[in-house]
Amino acid sequence: MKILVVGGGGREHAVIKKLLENREVTKILALPGNAGMEEEKVSLVSGITPTDGEAVAGFAAENAVDYAVVTPDDPLVAGVADALAAKGIPSFGPNKAAAIIEGSKVFSKDLMKKYGIPTAAYEVFDSCEAALEYLETAPIPTVVKADGLALGKGVTVAMTREEAKEAVVSAMEDKVFGASGDKIVIEEFLEGPEVSVLSFTDGKVVKPMVSSMDHKRAGDNDTGPNTGGMGVIAPNPYYTKEIADECMEKIFLPTIEAMNKEGRTFKGCLYFGLMITKDGPKVIEYNCRFGDPETQVVLPLMKSDLLTVMKATTEGTLSETDVQFDDKCACCVIAASDGYPKSYQKGFPLTIPEEIRNNTYVAGAKLNDEGVLVTNGGRVLGVTATADTLEEAISKAYEMVEKVEFENKYFRHDIGQRALKAGREQ
Repeated sequence: MKILVVGGGGREHAVIKKLLENREVTKILALPGNAGMEEEKVSLVSGITPTDGEAVAGFAAENAVDYAVVTPDDPLVAGVADALAAKGIPSFGPNKAAAIIEGSKVFSKDLMKKYGIPTAAYEVFDSCEAALEYLETAPIPTVVKADGLALGKGVTVAMTREEAKEAVVSAMEDKVFGASGDKIVIEEFLEGPEVSVLSFTDGKVVKPMVSSMDHKRAGDNDTGPNTGGMGVIAPNPYYTKEIADECMEKIFLPTIEAMNKEGRTFKGCLYFGLMITKDGPKVIEYNCRFGDPETQVVLPLMKSDLLTVMKATTEGTLSETDVQFDDKCACCVIAASDGYPKSYQKGFPLTIPEEIRNNTYVAGAKLNDEGVLVTNGGRVLGVTATADTLEEAISKAYEMVEKVEFENKYFRHDIGQRALKAGREQ
């Protein structure tokens, strides 16, 4: 079976490794992929823009692809799944109509308000002047969000009125996020532990994956700027069975039902970004795809066959499909280029020892002119360890990340410590 995987980062590498566990998979085409994930059954596809649905679907048809997996947000929001379907190629990932749940913050907030799904109170603005006027008397702290996709950087948690105003001007007047900042959401500041829950859905049932805890800040003790994620652990100790049951009843199923009522049936991976507040769990955000780096801890704990589950979401047979996870813990530590997410150097030779290759998910690497694997991004790779206890998984992950070699390697030293503390307190 020949599979096309659209995307090129650590998340896609984790998906590819999991798909290769299925013996029916004979070839995976990664579009564009990166040089760190190339192996016997994996080939890279260059020269095609992942958001160009016609080109992606045309390539898939010409190369007799049996099934496609579209993982990043941009191609999904652009309608790549629709283009594949038009060519008769089944795929994993929502169509354009459903992907709007991540593509527009205004849409998702209005959806939650309309269907009574718990989230932060909010206001929507399409005028910079009106937004600034509102901020004169709005409660502080507050959260300012660009409406559209912004590479994970469109959210500002403003602790002062001045910070909030700067975020509004930056998005709406300076256009730092382009058209994504034409509209903004200003919402209530919520407090409590954050939880990420990825889930499989075929538009009828929801089968959640293991919960996780991401670490967004660049520096130890959650200091420094926000990044795409410096590490992640699973499961999240704050996500108890009681909380999980409440989320299924009040958030997960109501979201799927709401999308159905809106004529936007969602099939694929729906990511719930949650905050456990004193008033119960509330939605911070939806993503229309696997999270990165959450995927790098969730899939290594998955016992069921990933391809089988993905096809069940496409075909609408998820209720009849087994989705099971190991009762273990996982920790992923990201090795980044020093200076990420701001300015950093790349192009340094990258060495990944053979004994940890199975645990390594490469996000940013390429072959230089001499054919040497070199760094080619801010987040270079992640290493994931699984174990019976979180403490053991963390220890093993750090042992492995120390073995990775490149000149300006940087990583946080406290991934999972907050979760360990929370586990001890419960």
